Amino acid sequence: QVQLVESGGGLVQAGGSLRLSCAVSGNIFRDNGVAWYRQAPGKQRQLVAGITLTGTTRYGGSVKGRFTISRDNARNTVSLQMNSLRPDDTAVYYCNVGRNVITTPGDYWGQGTQVTVSS
Repeated sequence: QVQLVESGGGLVQAGGSLRLSCAVSGNIFRDNGVAWYRQAPGKQRQLVAGITLTGTTRYGGSVKGRFTISRDNARNTVSLQMNSLRPDDTAVYYCNVGRNVITTPGDYWGQGTQVTVSS
């Protein structure tokens, strides 16, 4: 059974930082890339950052230079370090796993974790 467990969301003031983690069960982690998407109310889900098996990364335009994605293959975990947070970063953040996550969403999704940035 595939499980994606997200953690680390919460409320933070503008300019602050949060770190999200996604723990991935089973063998799918070692065979796939992992990405973070986010969805704000009334908006489409958008790619925040993705990392492939080999460590290639891709970031959404609005987070470049502020967010960093990394993977820990020993712990089957991907983390998203978010710095210099802004109110427009407020959204539900979803972990996603798939073969080509930096170009196309994969088949596996986490339950989502809320990030709220106050001004």
